[in-house]
Amino acid sequence: QVQLVESGGGLVQPGGSLRLSCAASRTIFSIDLMGWYRQPPGKQRELVATITRRGITYHTDSVKGRFTISRDNVNNTFYLQMNNLKPEDTAVYYCRSINPINSWGRGTQVTVSS
Repeated sequence: QVQLVESGGGLVQPGGSLRLSCAASRTIFSIDLMGWYRQPPGKQRELVATITRRGITYHTDSVKGRFTISRDNVNNTFYLQMNNLKPEDTAVYYCRSINPINSWGRGTQVTVSS
């Protein structure tokens, strides 16, 4: 098992930036696939981005060019850098260990509003 704890959420104005962190309770080196998801108010949870152990990334179209997922295997943390934030990015953001261990963090709130 691996416990995941997100941090870095908050209130930001449109056009602003935030960096979310996800700290793991154990080494993430052997975790093949990790990801960030989000759940906007009143909507279903959706995939935002993933990253493989080798650093291959995927970003959903709505965040491509604005968000960047990364991982630090030494510090057992992965990140979501979010730039040029829009009101529609408002959501609870979750990190997830996808494969081979399926585990979710509890989420961090991101609110984009003027």
